[in-house]
Amino acid sequence: MISFNTETAFELQDEALFTDWISQALEDEEKSEGEINYIFCDDEYLYEMNVKYLNHDTYTDVISFDYSIGNEIHGDIYISIDRVVENAKEFNSEFINELQRVMIHGILHFCGYKDKSEDEAKLMRHKEDFYLAKLN
Repeated sequence: MISFNTETAFELQDEALFTDWISQALEDEEKSEGEINYIFCDDEYLYEMNVKYLNHDTYTDVISFDYSIGNEIHGDIYISIDRVVENAKEFNSEFINELQRVMIHGILHFCGYKDKSEDEAKLMRHKEDFYLAKLN
């Protein structure tokens, strides 16, 4: 089950479209859908989580907590709407496109993709683009 929650004024439009898209991505990655929670928040909320749980003293756009069991995907994906707005400006992208990118980014982490090395980041970007094309 995929759920969308908010700790800010943001409200995701057309939740069913996103649920179907994420479910299909999991199926394509040969994973089972468990309980996946998206939590939309502001910079301060996510910054505090980043410091408290990851010991990172930086702002970020997305943090994912993976509780998967084998191929059954469970987890929480926190997204800073403030960072998504800023990233969209910085990368000359539409807000919704940047939001979709971080949404699928968290799912891809749950599926085992990393982004620490240059090669990992390149594969992650390729997978993001692949799933974004399926949605758009």
